[in-house]
Amino acid sequence: MTPDGIACMMMRGGTSKGAYFLADDLPADAGERDRLLLRIMGSPDPRQIDGIGGADPLTSKVAVVRASARPDFDVDFLFLQVFVDQALVSDSQNCGNILAGVGAFAVERGLVEAAEDETAIRIYMENTSQSAVARIRTANGRPVYAGDASIDGV
Repeated sequence: MTPDGIACMMMRGGTSKGAYFLADDLPADAGERDRLLLRIMGSPDPRQIDGIGGADPLTSKVAVVRASARPDFDVDFLFLQVFVDQALVSDSQNCGNILAGVGAFAVERGLVEAAEDETAIRIYMENTSQSAVARIRTANGRPVYAGDASIDGV
């Protein structure tokens, strides 16, 4: 956290939208971090008027990402569900939708070096000690967001 604020990237992951943060930009203490995230999202408030949350659980999600110290992983990902109308932040589950954006975020923030056409990012999910590999299209060191790929229902 700097005096200038906290860097955040809003991304759609699957059918959800979330705020993606570098772990180093948030307080290390979980209680302090959660209080800050509640303020950022505008919770508790059913409309989240004073924050970036979208007044729905699908748009009140947070990804906390860091370079992994684990030898078999590139990044660690912590998913946090920020409640809309309660002062609660939960880390009791994973979210595959928000997980879908972690690879692109890791490349955007320089946690992973992009390959020429496709980059594989090995992700450790802190919530459940599970792993995933995200494969994203990349060019010129950046994720490629445009294209004609589609997934039914998304």
